[in-house]
Amino acid sequence: MPIIKNFIILVLISLFATSVNSQEIKKVGKFKDWETITIIEQTGKVCFAQSVPVLQAPKSNPREARMFVSFRPAEKVNDEISVTGGYEFNNQNSITATSGKSNYKFDIAQEGFAWIADSKIENKMISTMKNGSRIMITGHNEEGSQTIDHYSLLGFTKAYNAAKTNCN
Repeated sequence: MPIIKNFIILVLISLFATSVNSQEIKKVGKFKDWETITIIEQTGKVCFAQSVPVLQAPKSNPREARMFVSFRPAEKVNDEISVTGGYEFNNQNSITATSGKSNYKFDIAQEGFAWIADSKIENKMISTMKNGSRIMITGHNEEGSQTIDHYSLLGFTKAYNAAKTNCN
């Protein structure tokens, strides 16, 4: 899955780069608890809204968790939701998102990231995120221990719209 590997590389660059040419990575804006970033690479422009958890459980194990909604127009990818718990996910347990009464399951887990395979489900989840105040991502590490990351949705709609607009 070269698309997944390319996306992971882009995310890692955006998270850990210290001196990158400003034309390659651009922070579009910070919108409360979300931010929008664009990356220009050889295959085209990538735009995404991202956030970090406002609360993590267990508290004794802080992790580099993130949630993303991405756009890659050159690859005809829109509204792609992905998460990382900051660890390799356990394939025996589901990775889920819960907001209010809405529940969503991530179908693909690879290299520390998880995705939803069905774009219709992604669209429903984005709608839930636009109307909600918090979303919780539950996963399990390779040892089987459960983690729950709570993401604030304050600023999500503005960050999402900025990512979508910047990649049109």
